[in-house]
Amino acid sequence: MYIAGQVPLDKNGELVGAGDFEAQVRQTFENLKSDLVAGSATFADLVSMNIYVTDARVVGKYVQVRREYMPHAMPAATLVEVKSLFRPGVMIEISAIAVTPSE
Repeated sequence: MYIAGQVPLDKNGELVGAGDFEAQVRQTFENLKSDLVAGSATFADLVSMNIYVTDARVVGKYVQVRREYMPHAMPAATLVEVKSLFRPGVMIEISAIAVTPSE
């Protein structure tokens, strides 16, 4: 299962947590969780993640929130600081790959 472009937007496309990186991380993980559930997967099924942030100095906040959602072993991950993302105010974007057992 390939999941791309998870950002801190709510169901109406509105930015959650303007200027608040921790709130944006939390919303992004909630969006990722929704996509995983829709594909009958969980965070434990993730095998790869790419994380893009606009300020690497706040990575500690990312790690704190990530631990709430992913207390188990981590998938392979790459975190990159970028100048900007697709929309002003968006501070994080996550793409991921999950593999679930075949029935």
